[in-house]
Amino acid sequence: MKNLLLKLLVCGLICCSQFVMAQEDTQESAAELAKKLANPIASLISVPLQNNNDFGIGPNNGSKYTLNIQPVLPIKVSDKLGLITRLVLPVISQYNVTGIGNSEFGLGDASLSAFLSPSEAKGGFSWGAGPVFLIPTGTDDFLTSKKFGIGPTAVALYQTNGMTMGALVNQVWSDTVSSLFFQPFFVYNWKSGAGIGTNFEITQNWKGDTTTVWFNPNISAVTSLGKQKTQFSIGPRFNLAAPDATKADLGIRAQISFLFPN
Repeated sequence: MKNLLLKLLVCGLICCSQFVMAQEDTQESAAELAKKLANPIASLISVPLQNNNDFGIGPNNGSKYTLNIQPVLPIKVSDKLGLITRLVLPVISQYNVTGIGNSEFGLGDASLSAFLSPSEAKGGFSWGAGPVFLIPTGTDDFLTSKKFGIGPTAVALYQTNGMTMGALVNQVWSDTVSSLFFQPFFVYNWKSGAGIGTNFEITQNWKGDTTTVWFNPNISAVTSLGKQKTQFSIGPRFNLAAPDATKADLGIRAQISFLFPN
């Protein structure tokens, strides 16, 4: 009897240790994925679907829904250099924004960025730079500039002890478009893959001499839907500055990212 109890105890301890090790492996995997997701130029294939709902827009109290489809595809250039491509394709539905009773639905203009970046971070510091393209994919006159644009883009960030801090910037020009986008960001991730973060999205329209500023805090978590690794995030959006015709009272952002780790 004593031998049987001893064997059961040993088996139980082995099973518990294996369970703990499996949990630690899962947590490490989630933490690593969360770390890569916090880095815009990480070598991780992902397809984020970013949902933005904004309310109380302009003098007509309009509303706007924007789904940003944002696939990220890293390409190995050499052992020391990678190319990270990021597409942002907006699908927009808005009401009472361009006039009382007016509604628009369709694609907005797409943005395609390509960052050349060292494959390995040095001392936690990463950077990337390359071109950005404005592609006039808009399907409605109110949702497109009707112009092809090009310019430079760059990102720099530092990661340590679960923290990620950095900034992304780009400038696009065409004959009628001159727009600067600046996005400083901060993220803290726990080992479980859960995180909190925030960013500012600052757009300066040089031609129109207008500035738009959004503040976007959020909470996030990495999990699995079956075998599919995903990240969920949600948070409010605050429109701190914008032209009177487009300024929103409040917004909310919810995002799901489908992850395809190597």
